[in-house]
Amino acid sequence: MLEDCSFCERRCGANRKKKKSGYCGLEAVSRYSAEFLHQGEEPELIPSHTIFFTGCNFKCVYCQNWDISQAPRGGIPILPQELARIITLRRAYGSRNVNFVTPTPHAHTILKILSALKVNVPVVWNSNMYYSSEIAALLDGVVDVYLGDLRYGNDVCANKYSNVPEYWNIVTRNFKMAYNSGEILLRQLVLPGHLDCCTEPIVKWTKENIPKVRFNLMFQYRPNYRAYDYPEIDRGLMQDEIRKALDIVRESGLEDVLV
Repeated sequence: MLEDCSFCERRCGANRKKKKSGYCGLEAVSRYSAEFLHQGEEPELIPSHTIFFTGCNFKCVYCQNWDISQAPRGGIPILPQELARIITLRRAYGSRNVNFVTPTPHAHTILKILSALKVNVPVVWNSNMYYSSEIAALLDGVVDVYLGDLRYGNDVCANKYSNVPEYWNIVTRNFKMAYNSGEILLRQLVLPGHLDCCTEPIVKWTKENIPKVRFNLMFQYRPNYRAYDYPEIDRGLMQDEIRKALDIVRESGLEDVLV
C-alpha cells in the first residue's frame, strides 16, 4: 500500500517510498510534532497520551493545527520501538489511553508501534474518518475507541471547506463499520451558518444509524488559518446558533450527549 497509496479514499496511488509525493505529501517514514499527557480531551479520555502526527489528507480552510497538518516534512521521525517505549512510560505515569491524532496516513507506523508495545493500552483513533475500506479492515480489533469527526452533512460543504470528494458516503460508511468494531466518541463541530445543512442532518443520521455513541456537540469553532477567505465562516458562533444546535440534539432523542 505504501508503493501505491490507498490509505485514504483519495486513493492517489503515490509511491510513498520515494520522496514527498501524493496529496498529503507524506513519505513512508512517519513524523510527529508533539506527544504529551493531554488534559483537554473528553472527560472519559483524560489524561490522554496524545500523539500529533504531521500531515493530513484534508485541507480545512479553518484548521487550528494548520502549521502541523500542512507541514508534512516537519516534526520528529518516528522509530516505532522508541515511541512504544515512550507510550509505555506515559502509561506508567497515568495515561488512560494512547491517542493517535490524524492517524490515517500513518496507519502502517501505528501498527508497528502497537506491535512493539509490552503493555496493554487502550487505543484511540482520533480521525476525520476519511480512510479506505482496506484501512478499516486493518483497524478492526486493534482500535478501542474511534474518536471521529463528523463535520459536514453533505458533499458540497466538505468540498468547499476541506477539499474532500465524496465525503458523506465514505465517512458514514466508516462510522458504521466502527460501530461494529469498537466504541465511538463522535465529535460534531458546529460551523457558523451550517446548522441546517450540516448539524441537523448529522444528528438525524446518527440517531437513525449509530444511536449508541457518545455524541460531543462542539462549539469551539474559531476562524483560523484561511477562514478570512470565506466571509460566511469568518466569525465565531452566535448565541442563537448555539441554542438552535442544542435544540436539534435534544429533540433528536440521542441519549449520550456531551456539550
